[in-house]
Amino acid sequence: MSTSCLDAMCRSCGSVLSDVVLDLGMSPLCQTVKPPSAVDTYEVFYPLRVYLCHDCWLLQLREYASPHEIFQDDYPYFSSFSDSWLEHARQYTNAMIDRFSLDGSSQVVEIASNDGYLLRNFVQRRIPALGIEPAKNVANAARAAGVPTISRFFGRELARELADEGKQANLLLGNNVLAHVPNLNDFVAGLAILLQPHGVLTMEFPHLMELMRGNQFDTIYHEHFSYLSLGSVEQVFARHGLMVFDVDRLPTHGGSLRIYAQLEHGGRFQTDERVGRLRTAEQEAGLRDVASYHVFADQVAATKRQIVRFLLDAQAEGKRVAGYGAPGKGVTLLHYCGINADLIAYTVDRNPQKQHHFMPGTSIPIYPPEYIERDRPDYLFLLPWNLRNEIVKQQQGIRAWGGKFVVPIPQVEII
Repeated sequence: MSTSCLDAMCRSCGSVLSDVVLDLGMSPLCQTVKPPSAVDTYEVFYPLRVYLCHDCWLLQLREYASPHEIFQDDYPYFSSFSDSWLEHARQYTNAMIDRFSLDGSSQVVEIASNDGYLLRNFVQRRIPALGIEPAKNVANAARAAGVPTISRFFGRELARELADEGKQANLLLGNNVLAHVPNLNDFVAGLAILLQPHGVLTMEFPHLMELMRGNQFDTIYHEHFSYLSLGSVEQVFARHGLMVFDVDRLPTHGGSLRIYAQLEHGGRFQTDERVGRLRTAEQEAGLRDVASYHVFADQVAATKRQIVRFLLDAQAEGKRVAGYGAPGKGVTLLHYCGINADLIAYTVDRNPQKQHHFMPGTSIPIYPPEYIERDRPDYLFLLPWNLRNEIVKQQQGIRAWGGKFVVPIPQVEII
């Protein structure tokens, strides 16, 4: 679908955005869980309309809510509540220390370091580490875990301050932060400033190619301003003197990339052939073909119908459906599909910050995981489907009463 939006500009290259390739309706901010005292109060909903830039091929949302509104104060997402993500961070730490010979004379800086889930591995290895985390409550948890952390948003200004203090990074990293940045050029310019002349930058982000291939529409929410490919990232990096020299394809978040970059002048690594292969794969997958994005929109609509049909059939059969998890992606899925507590009675989450609250914009309560044993639902609907193996292993007990798992993405699957 096309629309006239002359005031919408690409956050990467500045081109006018004129193509809305996917409209997921209206949704609240995905991490604003409601306490019981606010269950009857109004909430602000924003459009989830996805724009495609025909010049640099960046898929993106407009900035309806600023990062200060979303992240700065009482942010309820803590990375440490996922066992698989903790293991991912441990493996990353070991790999980077070995590959780039990091030691006590090195400086590691992580942007959007959350509760220190990753940097604590470097601290334990006595490698100087600094976290940058704007969410104050989460940053406090990192400091309590022994990880030095600055509670500010990252960009040119903070990068210059840290560089002037001698804190340029041998390893500069950010996991799942690049998509969260509305001022993309300011952020990437800051990366180039903070990186040592021979330093290495790694960034992980969900891969647009896998998002489209797997109908992962629920990873589209207001906290994710951009949906990234290798091609779109290379363009904004090159604008600020950064060059991608290697890339890993990861299974995390339904399929992610870890890109390795260095300064164009002073970098010491040759470009790996994997970069060229992935460029070709993205081209063949249609990431530079407008028609591919409209096919994706049709697939998303079909997935919605399948999810709703399953829940209505379960209700008609007298089956009780409970959710597992209260992730950001779950908010998009619930609102796009029009799901409330009449179809999913409640959900559970390991994060105490979310327990005994309600999913944003719905009357679906969030309980501790122990509630499942007490209630014994017929189906456990996995909202963080990307953690399906971890959750199924943790919740094997539901099989005692004949309970089954439901994975909604890329299509409804009953385990």
